[in-house]
Amino acid sequence: MNNNEFTVVEHLDELRKRLFVMVFFLTIAVIGSFFLAKPLINYLQNAEPAQNITLNALQVVDPFLIYLKVVLFLAFTFTSPIISYQLWAFVSPGLQEQERRATLSYIPFAFLLFLGGVSFSYFLLFPYLMTFMTGLATELGITQIISINDYFNFIFQITIPFGIIFQLPIVLLFLTRLGLVNPQMLVKARKMAYFVLFVIAAFITPPDLVSHLFTSVPLFILYEISIAISRVGYRKYLAAEAKRKLEEQQLHQTK
Repeated sequence: MNNNEFTVVEHLDELRKRLFVMVFFLTIAVIGSFFLAKPLINYLQNAEPAQNITLNALQVVDPFLIYLKVVLFLAFTFTSPIISYQLWAFVSPGLQEQERRATLSYIPFAFLLFLGGVSFSYFLLFPYLMTFMTGLATELGITQIISINDYFNFIFQITIPFGIIFQLPIVLLFLTRLGLVNPQMLVKARKMAYFVLFVIAAFITPPDLVSHLFTSVPLFILYEISIAISRVGYRKYLAAEAKRKLEEQQLHQTK
C-alpha cells in the first residue's frame, strides 16, 4: 500500500506496532546488559586513563547510578540497528522501491559508524584529555578528588556525541538519495558546516587549543568524506530519476 493511501488511524496503528517492537527488544537488551555492565565498568575503571587516579563514590547511590547508565548505554547500542530498522520500516512506504533498497542498506553502516565514533573518542581523544586535565591539576598544585560518577559522566560526554556525529556521512547520503541535498550544496555550505562543527567541538572538549584542534580536525575530515560519499549517492539518485522518468514515458506511450 502506498504511504499516501494510509489513513491517520492506520498511521497511528503502524506507529504503535513499531514502538512496541522497539520497546520489546530494548527490554530484552536491558536484561542482557545487566550481565555485561559489570565487566565493562571494571574494564573502564582499570583502563590506562584511570590507572593514575583514585575514583571515589561521593554519594551512596553513585555505584547504582553508574551501573544503570552503563546498562542503558549498552542496551541502546545493541538495539540501535533494530530501532533504525523500525523507523525505516515506518517511513519506507513513502519511498520509491530503489530508495527503499538503498536506505535499508545504510542501517548496518550507521551502526558501525556509531561504534567507530565511540572507539575514536575513547581510545584516542579521551586518554589525551585525561592526561591534560590531571597534568594541569598537578601544575596548579591542585589535589583532584574525582568521583566515579563524574568519571563515567565524562566518558559518556566524550564518546556519545562522537558516536552521533559520526553518523554524518550516512545522514547526508540518505538526504542525497532522496534528492533533498546535493554535493554542490554541501560544498557551498562548507564554511558554515566547519563553523558548526568547530562550535560542537568546543562544547565537547576543554577550552585549550590543542584538544580543540584534536577534536575539530577529524570532524572536518568527516565532513569532506561525507561530501565524497554524497557525490556517489547523487549519481545514483540521478540515474534512478532518469530511469523513473523513462518508465513513466513508456507507460504513457502504452496507454
